Amino acid sequence: MVFVRNTPPRPFDVTAVFPELAPLAREATRLHPRPGSPSVWDSSVGGPLLWPAGEPWPHCESAEHQNSGFREYPAAVLLERRRQARLHREPEGPEYTPEESAIKERNDAALMRRLEAGPPPAECPVPMLPVAQLYVRDVPMLRPPEQADVLQVLWCPHDHEPDVKPATALFWRSSAEVGDVLAVPPSPYEADWGGSYVPEPCLLAPEQITEYPNSFDLSAELRQLVGDWSRWQAADVGVDSSYAEYPQEFYDAELADAPGWKVGGWPPWGRTDPIPCFCAVCDTRMVPLLTIASFEWDGESGRWVPYEDQAAESAGRVAGRSPTQPTAVQVGSTDNMQLYVCPVSPEHPHTDLIQ
Repeated sequence: MVFVRNTPPRPFDVTAVFPELAPLAREATRLHPRPGSPSVWDSSVGGPLLWPAGEPWPHCESAEHQNSGFREYPAAVLLERRRQARLHREPEGPEYTPEESAIKERNDAALMRRLEAGPPPAECPVPMLPVAQLYVRDVPMLRPPEQADVLQVLWCPHDHEPDVKPATALFWRSSAEVGDVLAVPPSPYEADWGGSYVPEPCLLAPEQITEYPNSFDLSAELRQLVGDWSRWQAADVGVDSSYAEYPQEFYDAELADAPGWKVGGWPPWGRTDPIPCFCAVCDTRMVPLLTIASFEWDGESGRWVPYEDQAAESAGRVAGRSPTQPTAVQVGSTDNMQLYVCPVSPEHPHTDLIQ
């Protein structure tokens, strides 16, 4: 990895106040995606995949793509982001640099060829977009099938009825078995939400952390304990009295599960109550694999901001981009997409939900 990120320690050890939480601790890996130029040999978000040249590229076969009414060509989305960032840095610069003009010309030519082939509704199946590529060497807590050492996640760049979310696909493979790599994967005609499903290519700085369940995931007894202000007062851990009425809000925001893109850990509930997912093959309760987050941290609490990003967070938007949204992905209503897998076999079908 070319850079690192370190999450500040929690304000105190929550298990010292609530020993009942200790058995519920889970390991998670915060991925800390940051814009960069990943290669097929890197773990990445939105980067190129180590995809065999002789293997068909995955397409979405669904006919239930929701028409958002606001779509853009993915390559044009990436170009416009770069152009706007440059103009933010150099307000007096040209509208397009020679390099940007060349890219725009290629994009326009490709788009014209697609238009001549037929209108967008005729495009089915739809080529999927790379979302993440994770090598086990970088994220050891992944549980791949035998011989596999890299996980590849893709999605359809359109919302699907009735759940209003993009369809996802997972692929495990052995990097040692890949010979020639597919140089130019097929690209979808357009993507929903003005590019919110087109990830900005990002390198990763994986960091292992320990999480505890969101209060929604606690038993009724534990939820009552965490919500007991007298227990917090007796522990004398310096929790602000403004939390006296709802101390579980402090627990959820500061001590429980980490925000942002991550592998494993506990689900980031809040938009909905917990929704258990069960394997369609063996009926085993599924476990979180990957959280695809709209934001790396929220604007209310700075405790989850890595040390290395605190100056950028204080400065606000840099080059037209928010440091809390490096991937430019936005799922749902600034929510999270959680991918779940079966703990019995990684080859059983996965599932996903917005929360």
